Amino acid sequence: MLSEPRSGRLAAWGNALLAGLVSPDDAVLAIVGEDAVHRVEGLPGESAPVGLTLALGRLRTLGVTGLRVALPTSGHPLGLSGPPEFNARALEAEEAVICYGAALGLVPEVYEAGPAGDVHVEVVWHCLPVREAPPADVPSLGEAERELAEALRDATEVLSRMDVAGSGPVAEAAVDAYRARAERGREVLAPGYPPRAVRVLELAQRVGLLVSLAYESGHGGAVSASEMAVRAGALRPVERTARRAQVAAYNSVVEEREKGAR
Repeated sequence: MLSEPRSGRLAAWGNALLAGLVSPDDAVLAIVGEDAVHRVEGLPGESAPVGLTLALGRLRTLGVTGLRVALPTSGHPLGLSGPPEFNARALEAEEAVICYGAALGLVPEVYEAGPAGDVHVEVVWHCLPVREAPPADVPSLGEAERELAEALRDATEVLSRMDVAGSGPVAEAAVDAYRARAERGREVLAPGYPPRAVRVLELAQRVGLLVSLAYESGHGGAVSASEMAVRAGALRPVERTARRAQVAAYNSVVEEREKGAR
């Protein structure tokens, strides 16, 4: 959870584009990020993979008015609504985008290409049917913010108790990277998102950083297999809370729109 999921970039900037708040070029540039290229395969009406600009335009004509994020893991189908075939593919990728307004979903498949020393990343988004139903286990922004505050306290307590709290060069580098991302601006969620969603996402990323440090640190007291199991058991619900909050932040624009339509 140290980096923004590709599904988050696609949903956030896709929502801004669908709302008319950014140009297609700006949206695609933000979605692709440091990857070389993104294509969409299986789009209704297209017999071959197409670029993101065409794909987003086609989704609009198909009735899509918003994009949601799913970040599922084994035993936790976060943000998914079925069918099983789509859920299985999303679970394998550990992320997906669900269209609002059309029964379609997008799952990324990531490839590395190029010679050694000049490797670049290409992404193919597979467009597949989804079930139109409420997404699984997604909290409101308010719920996510309250849960995160408690999760942050829990993560800090576990790290301190197990003597893995931000010490050593690996931890310092991770914290520096997090701060650098925070300083690059607040465009993670793209124009159109409320300040509370930005705040929730940033806190979720901070909690995710602490969890990653706890799992990855080779320092501290939790060195035996049993102690590692205790650490994992203590941090698993914290990590789940952070993922739920990420999804709540990315989905907040669509959730508000859906609430207003009732």
